[in-house]
Amino acid sequence: MRLRLMSACAVPALVMALAAPALAQETPQEQQDAAGRAVQSDNEIIVTAQGRAQALADVPLAVSAVSAETLQQTGANDIRALNQVAPSLLVSSTGSEANGSARIRGIGTVGDNPGLESSVAVFIDGVYRSRSGIGLSELGDLERIEVLRGPQGTLFGRNASAGLINIVSKKPESIFSAGAEATYGNYETIRLQGFVNVPLSSTVAGRLDGVYMKRDGFYRDVTNNRDVNNRDRYFLRGQLLFEPTSDIQIRVIGDYTHRNEECCGAVYVDSSINPYIGSLNSPTANNIVRVLRDLGQPMAAFSNPYSRDLYVSRGRSYGGITEDWGGSVQLDWNLGNVKLTSITGYRNYFSSQGADTDYSAVDLLYRAPNADSSRAFETFSQELRLNGTAFNEKLDWLVGGYFANEDLTLVDNLRFGSQYGRFATCRIVSGSALAALYNPAAAGCLAARPALFGAASPLIYAAFDRLDGINDRGTTRDYFKQNSRNWALFTHNIFHVTKGLDLTLGLRYTNERKRLNATFGNDNTACVANQTSLLPLRSVASLTATIDGILGLSCQGNSTAELNGVAISDTRKEDQFTGTAILSYKPTDDLLLYGSYSRGYKAGGFNLDKSALKVPILPFAAVGGAQALTANLQFAPETNNAFEIGLKYSTRKFSLNLSAFRQQFKNFQLNTFNGTVFLVQNINGCTASLGGGDRDQSKFSTATNFNAAASTTGACSSSNVSYGVVSQGVELEASIVPARDFRVGLGLTYADTHYRDQLVGSDAGAPLDQALRLLPGQQLSNAPEIVSTASVAWTPPLGSSGLSGLIYFDARMTGDFNTGSDLFPQKIQDGFTLVNGRIGIRGKDERWAIEFWGQNIFNQNYTQVVFNSPFQEGAATAPFTDPKYPGGRQLFSAYLAEPRTYGITLRTRF
Repeated sequence: MRLRLMSACAVPALVMALAAPALAQETPQEQQDAAGRAVQSDNEIIVTAQGRAQALADVPLAVSAVSAETLQQTGANDIRALNQVAPSLLVSSTGSEANGSARIRGIGTVGDNPGLESSVAVFIDGVYRSRSGIGLSELGDLERIEVLRGPQGTLFGRNASAGLINIVSKKPESIFSAGAEATYGNYETIRLQGFVNVPLSSTVAGRLDGVYMKRDGFYRDVTNNRDVNNRDRYFLRGQLLFEPTSDIQIRVIGDYTHRNEECCGAVYVDSSINPYIGSLNSPTANNIVRVLRDLGQPMAAFSNPYSRDLYVSRGRSYGGITEDWGGSVQLDWNLGNVKLTSITGYRNYFSSQGADTDYSAVDLLYRAPNADSSRAFETFSQELRLNGTAFNEKLDWLVGGYFANEDLTLVDNLRFGSQYGRFATCRIVSGSALAALYNPAAAGCLAARPALFGAASPLIYAAFDRLDGINDRGTTRDYFKQNSRNWALFTHNIFHVTKGLDLTLGLRYTNERKRLNATFGNDNTACVANQTSLLPLRSVASLTATIDGILGLSCQGNSTAELNGVAISDTRKEDQFTGTAILSYKPTDDLLLYGSYSRGYKAGGFNLDKSALKVPILPFAAVGGAQALTANLQFAPETNNAFEIGLKYSTRKFSLNLSAFRQQFKNFQLNTFNGTVFLVQNINGCTASLGGGDRDQSKFSTATNFNAAASTTGACSSSNVSYGVVSQGVELEASIVPARDFRVGLGLTYADTHYRDQLVGSDAGAPLDQALRLLPGQQLSNAPEIVSTASVAWTPPLGSSGLSGLIYFDARMTGDFNTGSDLFPQKIQDGFTLVNGRIGIRGKDERWAIEFWGQNIFNQNYTQVVFNSPFQEGAATAPFTDPKYPGGRQLFSAYLAEPRTYGITLRTRF
């Protein structure tokens, strides 16, 4: 598949018919409202950036600016639609849209853990949004969206290690205008959008935007007869623009978003998704499937995942409420030769989400959809910038400062379900020496109770009985409160050395402090009782495996009453210098050459998941108590040293942008779920050989599936620790405008984004966690090597009446990639192509339009992320023999991407 994609991408003629999206080339966006532009009938686009008016082709930075017209044509309602028009970008969502992930050049923040900030930052109208998933909502009428590739920090308030998405809404104007559109589509989609712009006086204008959307879900919950992954949301944004003098402009924005939706369902992976699954889902080959079947799981759940039928536990729900609101005030004040810009922002975000967390019909694990299962962000930010010129305009300078204070609150009520106890005992019995006595209807799942464990038998059978009574126990209320305070000083300066030769130097100092306070509530007494009775027997070799199984299942995820009422606290502080240096040269008016170095930074923090505190089977008291373990929740800051060379060639009818890049990430922050707990680990490389101590020694054999001695052989001297992730490759964007009404282009990204061959898990050279034993030398998850985008837009006049047509198609061709952060082969997604289209007719001056549209026109089925199904790992003694299986008998689940959608849109503007 990869070779076929490379061949297709290497021959532009094969994809010219679907040529690249109408990208507004590349702009470095120093400020979103000041970067005014005028799209010409050809390739030339004018921006005001870095304190001066420039053509985009004159800017030596890798940024793709997607115009409002392109966003409308591709059907963009949120930042996920940018995937179709920006080949270096991938946006996806998984278990919660509150924490969706954006990746640029294969680098992003993995997983659904609010303790991790985004490697790719999101700004909306100059205000930083705490997590990139907040951009997965309605955005209203936009001016443009800009995707900045590589480290950022000397032009924006908040720094980012891998890139930045800058969303710019349309601002009020001094003339009256209004518009509305209505959309109806399959899945009973109804979407209404409108705006009104009103001049309130000679110096004040106002604008109101609104969106309402309702749609059935893409999944069908067969058990409870309802839809999942539906849409039911609305969005309002009001603005005022004050211009008391020609030198002063004040823009005030307030917005509110409300969502009442069920998200996010997952299906079991079968061999139609990934052939490495083999017979894993067979009840005769895998004891865990047999247990699920005997407790009520329909076997239909293990096949035909693209039917999108879910088998959710009865009475459980993915329902949730999300509210996101806030406002900003931006002041732009010309003080002679100096311009002052101030952006003050306040954001308040709350999301409460229920979940059937095991994703099966058997009731194993759940979160109730109430305020005790929620996350909230409250953020205040202030940015100040001064920019101007000096030395007879030989220097364009900018200095700025940034301050942000964020309160993050996470409340959790993760509970064992009504069948967990019986599932736990049957799981142990069916995969042990007791398998012949397996009886799901009997006490402890045992048909009889022989003295197989000698004198220890009564204690072990009593532990089985306690497991059978663990139902509806677990977390009562875990409360995490994190305060993050950061401030920064930055400068960005362009020195015009000679005609055509510029040197840009930028520097940033960032100071970050985070404080964590957490309290835990739990009513799982079985964990403590089993620890007390069984731990003394664990040293008996013949009993170790059985006892570990009982303790692991009764204390799963550190769910233990021993934590009830326990509080922990911790503080971390860090500061970093980052910056950029760019040398650019224009040998002719049409050609720009540049080379750059940038250093990026993303703050460290805390893993907001108590399961990461310790191995569950041990009592907290035995390891010094919960407070003594808080260091296990910390992870270090991520840094990126990035190098880039590029050229930009632009004429009135043709443009070509080409860049080559290499990025080296140290302390790369990786979040992964190993089937039991969420791990956050920093990934580094070792310059000395580890002798294979960091990796799977078996190469997927069915015997030993990992290096048991890795805790010692995988260690590295701290003096030999270096960067652990490399992203390198080339990017190409081309645009052709042969006629006023016709635009084509091509986009291609080749990104070799891989882990180094020798990996360790910290700056100190600690061994990599064994759940990550497949990482060394491999491509990162959700990081395809080859991606190409293509589109064609034709808006021909229809006669002489002022009518015009619209024909638009775009395509994204993606190579193979692994969707799982642990890189298990069962999580590989084959390459695929997505095609969107829109055909319509428009009235004079586009005052009305009728458009028929389709997204994912060919109904391409693919997975966004495949993950280990929680708690659903079978016994190693099961007769499952797939040689590609890297460990245990783990079942896998997947979050599917959206199927084909289509509909009609009516639009009017006046």
